[in-house]
Amino acid sequence: MAKLSITTFLSLDGVMQAPGGPGEDPSGGFDSGGWSVPYGDDDFGRFATEVFDRSGAFLLGRRTYEIFAGYWPKMTDPDDPIASRLNSLPKYVASTTLDHADWAGTTVIGTDLVREVTDIKRRTEGEVQIHGSGSLARSLMAHDLIDTFHLLFFPVVLGKGLRLFADDAVPTALRHTEARTTSTGVAIHTYELAGRPTYGSY
Repeated sequence: MAKLSITTFLSLDGVMQAPGGPGEDPSGGFDSGGWSVPYGDDDFGRFATEVFDRSGAFLLGRRTYEIFAGYWPKMTDPDDPIASRLNSLPKYVASTTLDHADWAGTTVIGTDLVREVTDIKRRTEGEVQIHGSGSLARSLMAHDLIDTFHLLFFPVVLGKGLRLFADDAVPTALRHTEARTTSTGVAIHTYELAGRPTYGSY
């Protein structure tokens, strides 16, 4: 069975909303969009390429799908390691409001998310990858369906915005497997799902 991974950008206070631009997701009055952009560098690009090289399919929430579908189909360079995979590999968008998806190779799912995602993991070779898609990720984390977490912590505090780990998140233990830091100070940490937390006392 394929692993399901998530790669997401986080501020130091855990915000994941609209890292890529001011208009990306202004919901809730969020006016700090584009906060990750000043930290892009070659180290970041190499990491992104490594992640996409492992992809076998993509699983996206509706908002992330709309952002991606508005950009990546226009990127037609066959030597672009990210665009070529996003445009050629199967894509699944989890939505209860979309009834079709125009981006080639995209299937709308969402009637029984747990069953459908489990089936996608079972039939995919390579990683099934989530990028961003916070609401979707939170739903899947509640059922222990995400196996690998690539969390990129940017050296900025935003003070507001949507967070990956909400106040009602299921308590979850993770095992740290890799770390690196980019030249601009982005700390990239990889974790594997490790069950439930254990507790003790000092």
